[in-house]
Amino acid sequence: MRLNNALVYQQGQLRERSVFVSNDGRMDFSASPAAGVGDCSCLIVPGLVDVHVHLREPGFFYKETIATGTQAAARGGFTTVCAMPNLNPAPDSMEHLEVQLEIIRRDARVRVLPYGCITMGQKGGRELCDYAAMMPFVAGFSDDGKGVQDESTMREAMKRVKAVGGMIVAHCEQENLLRGGYIHDGEYARLHGHRGICPESEYAQVERDLRLVRETGCRYHVCHVSTAETVQLIRRAKAEGLDVSCETGPHYLTLCDMDLQEDGRFKMNPPIRSARDRDALIEGLLDGTVDMIATDHAPHSAEEKSRGLEKSLMGVVGLETAFAVLYTRLVQTGSVPLEVLIRAMTDNPRKRFGLPPVQLEDGAAQDFAVFDLNSETTINPEHFASKGRATPFAGWRVRGECIYTSVGGKAVWQKK
Repeated sequence: MRLNNALVYQQGQLRERSVFVSNDGRMDFSASPAAGVGDCSCLIVPGLVDVHVHLREPGFFYKETIATGTQAAARGGFTTVCAMPNLNPAPDSMEHLEVQLEIIRRDARVRVLPYGCITMGQKGGRELCDYAAMMPFVAGFSDDGKGVQDESTMREAMKRVKAVGGMIVAHCEQENLLRGGYIHDGEYARLHGHRGICPESEYAQVERDLRLVRETGCRYHVCHVSTAETVQLIRRAKAEGLDVSCETGPHYLTLCDMDLQEDGRFKMNPPIRSARDRDALIEGLLDGTVDMIATDHAPHSAEEKSRGLEKSLMGVVGLETAFAVLYTRLVQTGSVPLEVLIRAMTDNPRKRFGLPPVQLEDGAAQDFAVFDLNSETTINPEHFASKGRATPFAGWRVRGECIYTSVGGKAVWQKK
């Protein structure tokens, strides 16, 4: 595959270069442009990294499998994903973690790093997991899907995770503030008679955890940030020198609650919030407060997502749409520079989670993805590789289609 005058992301900068990609995924930047081949609209980047996905296996293969979820990742340009632990069995011990690791070794199309649980059974109780045993095999420790409600339990978990050099990756949600809500407690909820989830349910637990980070010195990462108040708390924590980071998702950066429809594909946790929150997240991405973008890819069956906003299960898919949606809605509109988007999806998650850097050098078999920035497509969930079909972006016209993904020199996705 020869690409003339492609945009190539190297050492944190975009450069216009011609490149020949061999059949074994090696790049040759010294090759002269091919005669008769016009300018290319392609972008070549290190493989995207998503630190927050749900692959549903073992235990819930009817929603997704490691095979289908990682094929979806490859089609979206992702070469590494970190898989959340709400599984059966939950990875709360080496015995249970090994069940997941065996399926990963057998079926994964891209690199998969699992998370270990914070609490046994991921039930939020006082019994903590054997972090030392799992540490060499996991991206970090999380009870994603539930916030750890008991302060003393989280304090002790942070102390033990720090002792083994790990990181707490926290779903922050104070359950006594939920009050039966299922979408954002904002204008749309009031207009349509829905019960809302207040922003405080997120930022109050972030505030508690940051206080515990000050006590323990534990490395700490906040999942799926959705509120302006959370962004400000993390901004202050970073200025203070705390070892903290955070992620947000494509839907929080591109939608607000007034974009909701009476459809389960708009229901996720935390919910899509106000325009003020969306704008604060974009500001946080621009100033570095929001370190990275993660999809929270969370597939469910069609039946589980067919019950409307109130009764559908929470979660949407995102691996196959993330880059194109963000490129179209943030970069093409001038809201976010392309380099900022690329860093948030490549360099930043690699650095924070201790993954090897990808330099896109001559001759190396590397993890990389190629996007056609001029290719305009309509998002059609029926064409997804994922078993999940619920996405708030269905029907959107977007640019930035992934046309090639390589993992270690092996093509795992190539558009025909």
